[in-house]
Amino acid sequence: MSELIIKNAAVCDPLNGINCEKMDIAVKDGKIVESVSSNADTIDAKGKLTMAGAIDGHTHCAGKINVGRLMSPHDMRMNPVNGLSGLQPATSVTRAQAGYNTPNTFALGYRYSKLGYTTLSEAAISMMAAKHTHEEFESIPILDKWGLTLFGNNWQVMNYVRDEEPEKLAAYLAWGLRATRGFGIKVVNPGGGEAWGWGKNVTSIDDEVPDFDVTPREILVELAKANEDLNLPHSIHVHCNNLGKPGNYETTLDTMKIMEGIKAARDRQVLHLAHLQFHAYAGNSWREFESASTQLADYINTKDHLTFDMGQVIFGPAMTMTADGPLEYSNARMLHSKWSNKDVELEDGAGVVPIVYSPKSFVNSVQWAIGLELALLVDDPWKVMFTTDSPNGGSFVNYPEAYSLLMSAKKREQIIETLPELAIDRMVLPGIDRELSFYELAVMTRALQSKMFSVDTIGHLGIGANADIAIYDIIPDKIDAGIEHEKVKQALSATSYTIKSGNLVVQDGEIVSSPRGKTYWVNASGRVPSEINEVTLKDIQNNFRKYYTVAMSNYVVDDHYLPNPIEINTQEA
Repeated sequence: MSELIIKNAAVCDPLNGINCEKMDIAVKDGKIVESVSSNADTIDAKGKLTMAGAIDGHTHCAGKINVGRLMSPHDMRMNPVNGLSGLQPATSVTRAQAGYNTPNTFALGYRYSKLGYTTLSEAAISMMAAKHTHEEFESIPILDKWGLTLFGNNWQVMNYVRDEEPEKLAAYLAWGLRATRGFGIKVVNPGGGEAWGWGKNVTSIDDEVPDFDVTPREILVELAKANEDLNLPHSIHVHCNNLGKPGNYETTLDTMKIMEGIKAARDRQVLHLAHLQFHAYAGNSWREFESASTQLADYINTKDHLTFDMGQVIFGPAMTMTADGPLEYSNARMLHSKWSNKDVELEDGAGVVPIVYSPKSFVNSVQWAIGLELALLVDDPWKVMFTTDSPNGGSFVNYPEAYSLLMSAKKREQIIETLPELAIDRMVLPGIDRELSFYELAVMTRALQSKMFSVDTIGHLGIGANADIAIYDIIPDKIDAGIEHEKVKQALSATSYTIKSGNLVVQDGEIVSSPRGKTYWVNASGRVPSEINEVTLKDIQNNFRKYYTVAMSNYVVDDHYLPNPIEINTQEA
């Protein structure tokens, strides 16, 4: 039995309505409790900012990141933002670390932990690559993980949508989540990934997908309905069509609007929009490119059926990686860059392209502004999840830079003054003086994720929650974040303490222990009638025999791939 008491903490816990209040936190056997014995270990927080462990709800930490590692060997030696070499030798506690935008698995776990993060959501699991993804999960120390399974260009999904067989669609999705040990439904450029197999794409949600007689609109609506029928903890998680194209905000608005009539099975959104910055572009060409953040924010401010994450751009090198194959082809041609393309049979595709975001580029400068604009123009922080779509918009190690930008209008002004005049004319950020509080930042980095993924044991510090805790070397009532933004950035760059499941893992910015994390997955099989399950399983078996190069018996992720699992059974929810 382990016990810990954290005294004199300035607790910021939005899910419990606590705004930087001085209090003690008691921990017993990895959970937050009302009290502990006098023999408990003690940490004196000395009035420092204390939050639940942060949750990255959309990141790329396993899977396609390996392609990025292969494409950029120089990244292994690149200097991370803390000034250390990208190559860090092993210690008595840690394994060797390498990399910046595409760090090795050990560096991922250690560096996220130092930032106060305790949980990651991998944004895209290819079904065929799920075994390796889970092997990577197990290699990432300390952190809990889960992954979203790709379904938006899956042949069987599109067949069931076309044939108007919603029960079979739901059964197939339940099987797919069970097979991959996935957490939820990810949709990337619905229909466009399949079209890319023929060198094509879709340009609107009403284009027909080649050879399938379905449209992105139909795919999205039917997946959303099935998601709710299965009572999944998370809504569908959507990367819209036309990502990264001038004028794409209209497609984004169309995607938002078609979900207005979907009824949620849980107290959460029915649609989560990924990396919205990349979908908030106006103009008919790159010459006319400008921000459309106002148009999207105006809509979001009047609706309650959706959430989004920022996809904030950070100036400097990044690595774009996505299941949106045609986008990456376009990026590679436009940037004259390296390019990797992948097609996963019957399921989806992917592409990887390195990129450098330059403050001298008017396009990159406007992209940088749009992510901030969206977070600041949307009134309710409970609709906004903080991300850079790491490493697409920039490495997660740069998060404190973006935090300070959200909290300081002065810092934003200083950077805006250095940007091209044309860029300043095409953004709305100079006219925004809103500055986020520590409370609002806690919503965007912790509390919202607990609600939008329906995991009530994380993202807060209430009784019964997992003892995932981050303590930062900053006294919230003695600092003006708008003025002292560099102090805020420095404090949020390395915790005084990070506690994972009651274990002290970071002290004074250094890793002091490296326990194994857990892997969450969702079992929705019980929501489907047995006779439908049986018929659908026969369909799946027949398709494997006819079309797949991998036998079905070699496809499913077995129990031993998850040595420390947490199963969420939607039948019991």
